[in-house]
Amino acid sequence: MSDSTPDSTAAPVVLDVWCELQCSDCHSALTDIHALRERYGDRLEVRLRHFPLEKHKHAFAAAQAAEEAAEQGQGWAYAEAVLARTEELTARGEPVLVEVARELGLDAEEFDTALIDGRHILIVDADQAEGKAIGVTGTPTYVIGGERLDGGRSQEGLRERIEAIADRLLAQG
Repeated sequence: MSDSTPDSTAAPVVLDVWCELQCSDCHSALTDIHALRERYGDRLEVRLRHFPLEKHKHAFAAAQAAEEAAEQGQGWAYAEAVLARTEELTARGEPVLVEVARELGLDAEEFDTALIDGRHILIVDADQAEGKAIGVTGTPTYVIGGERLDGGRSQEGLRERIEAIADRLLAQG
């Protein structure tokens, strides 16, 4: 392979998205995430990281439910479906999480059980602790190439900054 040909077998660039499923800003950020996936395809691995905020009563349960969805093979689809219903989640709480699972054809009874037995608490706690350790204070926050980009106050220009970093990292790869 010549130096000018990109290596299609290179590891993808990782974009961690510190998100909270009761956060309307995270719902708005999906537009950027979709655009990034469209632009980079498999060269960008977008990872959902949990950062439930105390001000949102159902965020911690939603994060656990997203982990159950990931275990059932539909983590991002579930997260996006819940984010589309942030107002309903705020108003009605955890029943919405099980309804979304059912609507996506997931094992809703298993979601109900997972929310009761807490099997995914450690994953959510670990994400939140790591987020705090690297300076995440709000959502959405992105980490790519070791750079933290805070979208909690404003998402303006973030996609362009992520693209610039991703382009640089992919050119190095």
